[in-house]
Amino acid sequence: MTSYKSPLHKMEMTTPTDFWNDSCSVQELTDAIDNGAVGATTNPTIVHYVLKKEMHLWKEHIYGIIRDNPTWSEVEITWKVNEDLAANGAKLLFPVFEREQHKKGRLSIQTNPQFYRNADAIVQQALHFNSLAPNIQVKIPVTKAGIVAIEEATYRGVNINATVSFTVPQAIAVAEAVERGLRRREAEGLSTAEMSPVSTCMIGRLDDWLHVLAKRDSIAIDPGYLNWAGIACLKRIYQIFQERGYRTRALGAAIRHHMHWSEFIGGDLIVTLPYEWQMQFNASDIAVVERMQNPVDPIMVETMYRKFPDFRRAYEPDGLTVDEFDSFGATVRTLRSFISSYQDLLGVMRDFMIPNPDVKK
Repeated sequence: MTSYKSPLHKMEMTTPTDFWNDSCSVQELTDAIDNGAVGATTNPTIVHYVLKKEMHLWKEHIYGIIRDNPTWSEVEITWKVNEDLAANGAKLLFPVFEREQHKKGRLSIQTNPQFYRNADAIVQQALHFNSLAPNIQVKIPVTKAGIVAIEEATYRGVNINATVSFTVPQAIAVAEAVERGLRRREAEGLSTAEMSPVSTCMIGRLDDWLHVLAKRDSIAIDPGYLNWAGIACLKRIYQIFQERGYRTRALGAAIRHHMHWSEFIGGDLIVTLPYEWQMQFNASDIAVVERMQNPVDPIMVETMYRKFPDFRRAYEPDGLTVDEFDSFGATVRTLRSFISSYQDLLGVMRDFMIPNPDVKK
């Protein structure tokens, strides 16, 4: 009888479903890989969290960067630190990358969230990030400019991870942009054999937005229904990707409860899990059985469809145009959050460079 280290390890070994660690923390990622994780992700929010948790690993390194680059601003210092944390995570994942023949084992690093309107800036940063390690995946927001950047970055050989995405139409736009980029590469005789593009659906953030709308607009609904909005959208994305044969793989992120993991077991997709959720799931008695094929209760879907125009827009393949991506409520909230976290990270580097004299060391 095969012995598994944990429920997540069992899922990884017995189903097509993969999980990634939702941080580049050395301790967390090392443990996650030991339990079967085949990828990891980072962004300014995560880097800020990792530095607070593991500053003892990075403090002298940060001082060294500042010392060795006397003309750099806090922006340049911040991005160098961000890149070094990502490159270290990629190094930890490299054995997985080699074992999986370069199709898994990647570290996702996010482009500057302030570039969300500038396709050229996103592409140039993506190309730079792609040079950090052979197993880098670059996170690009699914905004109007981001769709342009996704096609161009894919064409230029970058493995993308589409982020700031919550809806079926966004996921389809990503997959179509990736296909255009891959076809352009193939038309020029460039290899696509090791391309492993990913389209994230931030399922929990869609749920969060509907909860905000319910409170803001005084919409009466069984609150439990709203825990299924993101699940319904990701299951529909998965079905469409399978039917159309897209070469982009779906990924679920922004976990809020166990169904954001357990409902996707059995699908050929990825779930990105914060370390705290991994520990909770591994300590639970939740059965590792395939549920991806189970539809969301149609009564829940119909009720949310009727009461929330934004659920309709998220669930229908043509519910949003590309021009509407930037103004969708969950997109606006997430961009504001990511940009704020980036500003917080700049503040951490500022404190290294010009310590507050009012605070005793």
